[in-house]
Amino acid sequence: MTEAINTDMLSKRAEEVVDLALKAGADQADAVVMRGRSRGVSVRLGKVEETESSEGDDFSLRVFVGSRVASVSANIGFDAASLAERAVAMAKVSPEDPFATLADREKLATSLPDLDLFDPSEIDADRLTEAALAAEQAALDVKGVTNSTGASASAGMGGMVLVTSHGFSGTYMATRFSRSASVIAGEGTKMERDYDFDSRVYFDDLDSPEAIGRSAGERTVRRLNPRQAETGSNLTVVLDPRVARGFVGHLAGAINGQAVVRKTSFLRDRMGERVLSPGLNVVDDPLVRRGSASRPFDGEGVAGERLAMVEDGVLKHWFLSTGVARELGHETNGRARRGGSSVSPGSTNLSLEPGDKTPETLIREIGTGFYVTEVIGQGVDMVSGEYSRGASGFWIENGELSYPVSEVTIASNLKEMFCRVTPADDIDRKFSVASPTLAIEGMTLAGR
Repeated sequence: MTEAINTDMLSKRAEEVVDLALKAGADQADAVVMRGRSRGVSVRLGKVEETESSEGDDFSLRVFVGSRVASVSANIGFDAASLAERAVAMAKVSPEDPFATLADREKLATSLPDLDLFDPSEIDADRLTEAALAAEQAALDVKGVTNSTGASASAGMGGMVLVTSHGFSGTYMATRFSRSASVIAGEGTKMERDYDFDSRVYFDDLDSPEAIGRSAGERTVRRLNPRQAETGSNLTVVLDPRVARGFVGHLAGAINGQAVVRKTSFLRDRMGERVLSPGLNVVDDPLVRRGSASRPFDGEGVAGERLAMVEDGVLKHWFLSTGVARELGHETNGRARRGGSSVSPGSTNLSLEPGDKTPETLIREIGTGFYVTEVIGQGVDMVSGEYSRGASGFWIENGELSYPVSEVTIASNLKEMFCRVTPADDIDRKFSVASPTLAIEGMTLAGR
């Protein structure tokens, strides 16, 4: 992937079209190129099922004429002059948007930190195939595993080139490598399925294929012969880190400035108030070295910084881009995401910071409860906070995980759940949303 590092041609192309947009009548303009390359292999039962490779450079131009804005997209071989003229013509007849503008010049990144996001390793299809096959075989070797739904390995890179009419020009590229395995245990109507995976910026940081496969197999076998727990209320539910990351993702959605503007967040009126248990902190940091969602600048060229989104349980910040920030009467905090021509705010490396108890201690102190390893369905209302999800996992009895449980529903309201959270100390920060094991008191379980 070393050829993907050279972005000089793309930067010059972006500068050219921005200059042409200004000459065509735009007051402001920016151009972005989203660059991507990927290669992947999928196997099942010892045979290659699919190999795929893709690459592309998606070019977008955004122009402002007064308070009117328009965006156009094209492939890299476009005619720059006609693209600029078309964008300006579209902007002139677009409805006014009083909040649309480029980021303030003083907010732009003036130096780009080296976040060590690019691994130049060349991983060919043969090595990917070997890894996928090894992961699957390790899973099949676990006693009790009866079939495979497949294993995969991939290598890719992505990044962006951004040029603005008020002097910003920057680029970054980040690599991504992954491995996964998914298998089945049991027979007939008593089959269970589970998986494991890993994803890293650097190839050598990946968990071994054998470790991933073995973990997938062991997780699956543990789920055999589940029971359906009794219906009850005021139950303590413990979320496995895999499920806890999704729970933290609900918080990220609720403190997204765009959701606040649209009035689709149950926390839209809670700035400066307690939204999590006392002592809990939620941090967003785009500058983590080798971080899964790290970047030296955001989708508008704004320098990012580490922010305590929630501090000691109190909500301190929304995720903001320039337009959303202006609509809310704030300033951008460098959380703009670029999806081609669209700009919207979002998190980077987001983490609910860990507590000081091990998961084993947390579970032992609970005594009786439900340890959740998987949730099912879309039963989350982000306007009201109502939460109801199908779930499976393990019953906690006498402070230990006892038997597997499935076909139950856990329910509460996210506003209450957030204020009843106790975190363990086992956070894994390799994911863009990171969380330790979480215990949540006062939930309802619907079972038999």
